[in-house]
Amino acid sequence: MSESAGVQQGSPAIGAAGSAPAAPGAGGTEGSGATVGSARIAAKKAQLRSSPRPKKLEKLGVYSSCKAEGGCKCNGWKSQNPPPTPPRTDQQPNTVNLLEPCRSCSHTLGDHVTHLENVSEEEMSRLLGIVLDVEYLYTCVHKEEDADTKQVYFSLFKLLRKCILQMGKPVVEAQESPPFEKPSIEQGVNNFVQYKFSHLPSKERQTIVELAKMFLNQINYWQLETPSQRRQRAPADDAVGYKVNYTRWLCYCNVPQFCDSLPRYETTQIFGRTLLRSVFTVMRKQLLEQARQEKDTLPPEKRTLILTHFPKFLSMLEEEVYSHSSPIWSEDFLVGSTGGQIPIHTVISAPPVARPLYYSTSPVSVDPSSCGSVSPARKTASALEPSLGGQKRKPSEPIPHDETKKLRIVGDIPMELINEVMATITDPTSMLGPETSLLSAHSARDEAARLEERRGVIEFHVIGNSLNQKPNKRILMWLVGLQNVFSHQLPRMPKEYITRLVFDPKHKTLSLIKDGRVIGGICFRMFPSQGFTEIVFCAVTSNEQVKGYGTHLMNHLKEYHIKHDILNFLTYADEYAIGYFKKQIIKKLIERKQAQIRKVYPGLSCFKEGVRQIPIESIPGIRETGWKPVGKGKELKDPDQLYSTLKTILQHVKSHQNAWPFMEPVKKTEAPGYYQVIRFPMDLKTMSERLKSRYYTTRKLFMADMQRIFTNCREYNPPESQYYKCANLLEKVFYTKIKEAGLIEK
Repeated sequence: MSESAGVQQGSPAIGAAGSAPAAPGAGGTEGSGATVGSARIAAKKAQLRSSPRPKKLEKLGVYSSCKAEGGCKCNGWKSQNPPPTPPRTDQQPNTVNLLEPCRSCSHTLGDHVTHLENVSEEEMSRLLGIVLDVEYLYTCVHKEEDADTKQVYFSLFKLLRKCILQMGKPVVEAQESPPFEKPSIEQGVNNFVQYKFSHLPSKERQTIVELAKMFLNQINYWQLETPSQRRQRAPADDAVGYKVNYTRWLCYCNVPQFCDSLPRYETTQIFGRTLLRSVFTVMRKQLLEQARQEKDTLPPEKRTLILTHFPKFLSMLEEEVYSHSSPIWSEDFLVGSTGGQIPIHTVISAPPVARPLYYSTSPVSVDPSSCGSVSPARKTASALEPSLGGQKRKPSEPIPHDETKKLRIVGDIPMELINEVMATITDPTSMLGPETSLLSAHSARDEAARLEERRGVIEFHVIGNSLNQKPNKRILMWLVGLQNVFSHQLPRMPKEYITRLVFDPKHKTLSLIKDGRVIGGICFRMFPSQGFTEIVFCAVTSNEQVKGYGTHLMNHLKEYHIKHDILNFLTYADEYAIGYFKKQIIKKLIERKQAQIRKVYPGLSCFKEGVRQIPIESIPGIRETGWKPVGKGKELKDPDQLYSTLKTILQHVKSHQNAWPFMEPVKKTEAPGYYQVIRFPMDLKTMSERLKSRYYTTRKLFMADMQRIFTNCREYNPPESQYYKCANLLEKVFYTKIKEAGLIEK
């Protein structure tokens, strides 16, 4: 059984550089003194392995059966003068005598270790490591109070004891060997990142990767509760299945972190969705509570990541963990064009995954808090696809100008843009767009509502009145509740009109129920033969708004209509409900601007014709990216004057409060992999030395080195980090001083 190599993970403790798990039998969820315990065991092994060979033979003889003639039954040499317990620090070590008899069988120590005479030092060191692991497990067996855990410790103790006697390698005997479930937790999180965030810009993608690393590392160092503790907390859960996974976790993940003679696996690589489901809720709660308690001690660069983005990440992942239809747990989930597994640190850069998309019949959902009253007595405006004289128009056809009222153009928005937006709204391929960004201001507005629905806090029902069946008392109460909600939230609408439509048998209402009472709903009438539905009222009671309920209501309405093969909505809106349509215009304007920036221009051919250089501003597309020409300044020809000016500027920069990260070269121990990413490092100390040696013969050399400091910082650190912010602020200070000195134009 070989040890499994894990992918590079993030920080195991929130905001910390690293920690080790709790020692077996120590209990708890995060091992506070685990680092000390693990280091102590490693130190003992190193000390024993460096001992003289006779001392090693004495230690192994204690666990070696007697080889004397006559078939001696002694299974381990015992000294005539055992050391005191606890051992005295002032006691001198005894000289090992291979002729010293055993206290049990009277045969010599040499008779117990004859099989080790020709064993190499490497094999001797391996066996000595097993010896110390046996002694450690022996202590754990006697200290552990939980019966299930004690049984596992004792089984591993016997296994290692047997390996010493037989000079074999430890192999945990079990019906199944790792991995126990596919896809693994690690692969599931990989799939989740790819499934939800493959469309994000590179900076946001990197943030998601950091969150994924952090989460995986938390699981690898998480202490599972014992089966007895879990039975008390969740008696309805699968106790037998959890006990099996707990035993496997102890044998393959937890104990091997201390007893390194046992093969060790990462929890996230050999366990799958079943184990994750059993720990996720408790783990999420404790992690968020820990983050809140430690928020003042977190490094500034990690505070936003942990306190803002990590909770959103966990909420989105929780939905996929407990969903019965989530595609990320399918073994057929594609994570790249090759279909192979992609490590967590490269998953974002893989090609977009081929995956099912959420049903959506419009680019965004209507928010009742901003849409005003919706009724058939207002000006017509299509939220999805308008009904044209009862004829169902094909989604690919543009809206005919003679069949729609000409929209009033506000500002400088051209008519072709309006038509483009309306075509997008009615195009099913555009409706089923990528998932929204976790870090975006518009991300997952109904995330909290979806979690509440899954937990049973809220529920949705499509209800309506009937003239053919006996009225159901509960449904009638809900209809009355809906009539009250619509009347209260739509005060300009006649109550008699609301009542007539809510109780009209031809109309149905998607009702939102919380704690047994109605808090919102969407009233609609379906026209199946014409392929559209008319939305009449849409509202959520005022004290339950801004919770994502409106968005979730609209999503449920879309799913309901997709099941009934209706993909078009018609609604009438007053001037208070135009915010939804404005969103479509703004979104399209942003997309147009992004398309201009990302446009690929043809290469420059002037150099082939003999041109040696051209102005930067003449490069096609350079100005569209926001580039502005840097003003030209005067070049100081007097070396002493240049030296004095640059020295003054450098002193101003070094004395600034944001200069602390750049004072000295980056240490490899503080930033692993820094020099693999940054090929040309620079810092203020190096610049001071260069200035002193008169290296800077021109202002351009000086400015280039200073600019390299800021560029390197932004390349290595994420935008939300304190270092990134210090670089931006210090850069402004530097260029202010450069301009004041007249080295560049203001």
